Amino acid sequence: MQYKEAEGGICAPKGFAAAGVHCGIRANHSEKYDLALIKADVRCAAAGVYTTNKVCGAPIKVDRAHLTDGYAQAIVVNSGNANTCAANGVALAEECCELVGKALNINAKDVLPSSTGVIGQPMVIDPFARGIPAAAAKLAADAQGSTDAATAIMTTDTHKKEYAIRFELGGKTCTVGAIGKGSGMIAPNMATMLAFYTTDAAVSPALLEKALKTVVPGTYNQMSVDLDTSTNDTLIIMASGLAGNPEITEENADYDAFVAALTAIAEHMCAEHAGDGEGATHLITCEVTHAPDLKTARAVSRSVVCSNLFKAAVFGRDANWGRILCAIGYTPGDFSIDKVCVWLSSKAGEVYVCENAAYHPYSEDEAAKVLAEHDILVKVDMGTGDASAKAWGCDLTYDYVKINGDYRT
Repeated sequence: MQYKEAEGGICAPKGFAAAGVHCGIRANHSEKYDLALIKADVRCAAAGVYTTNKVCGAPIKVDRAHLTDGYAQAIVVNSGNANTCAANGVALAEECCELVGKALNINAKDVLPSSTGVIGQPMVIDPFARGIPAAAAKLAADAQGSTDAATAIMTTDTHKKEYAIRFELGGKTCTVGAIGKGSGMIAPNMATMLAFYTTDAAVSPALLEKALKTVVPGTYNQMSVDLDTSTNDTLIIMASGLAGNPEITEENADYDAFVAALTAIAEHMCAEHAGDGEGATHLITCEVTHAPDLKTARAVSRSVVCSNLFKAAVFGRDANWGRILCAIGYTPGDFSIDKVCVWLSSKAGEVYVCENAAYHPYSEDEAAKVLAEHDILVKVDMGTGDASAKAWGCDLTYDYVKINGDYRT
């Protein structure tokens, strides 16, 4: 399928507006945007996937309740305080929905709240009471609206993350847009960050949820920064249907095309998150081919990007391929490593470092040049089947410890 990159992030699809404002949730940040609002012109089919952490943020509990009918019209997100383990968390999240409903003249149960930031801190409604009306007044259906919202949800991210693509469905041009945040506490078990998708494709709530849950295992659950699964992981999608395509109500060719488009934008966002990992200087993508089955392909690629030893080696520009083979070897599952071959690749070139689970002669100087680039690709050919998978991670640096050593202070 052909995709065309579009401007405007979450405001690129028809029928969506967004805003970001500063409302004072973080006392030590006097100007940073810390509240985002996304609004649809119409009531949308909606779906979400969330953290599997037993400790989960209060907004997730509210989201699940509000999405029981499969519809929503707005999303409100704050950064700076995760609204997790607060005694009044659920009540506060519900009150935020009431404020959004009043400001936008929509049903409060059609509002989906989300939070990110420090866990276990007290939280009060006052900043939201100021910020939500201000965000509602600032809503814009353009690129600036998306950018402001993407900026407002950032915590330790070094840059905003937004993207949009266009594609064809049923003879109509459809668009999917996304914003996301997440640089640390990323060890996906669906999904370890916040991400918000909008689309103007017409998709029934049941098929929208099915599509989202089809895409997540091979994308967001294949992304890792530090092996910590957050308490507030959330991925929400709203579909306005305003593109005018025949509504997708069954698994047909249009459904497959929609899943492919979601996969494409999710893969882009995963690379954005992993490449901006806390303290990171490299994006590491591991691509496994010729695995015996999909489960093994995904597990092996994930093991490689999660290996702290290999992540540290990439930071040091050391082509220590033995650490890759080690990570493959401790991956759970019944498979052979006898035919495993490994290449390290970047825009600077490619080096063949391992053949049939043994050393393959290569130039250390050439390998160092390959590893000097920001984007590093590890290619693993298992030689035992037809399955393939990708995973995304980053290197492990001194700065990761510095960032997390004083995260609250």
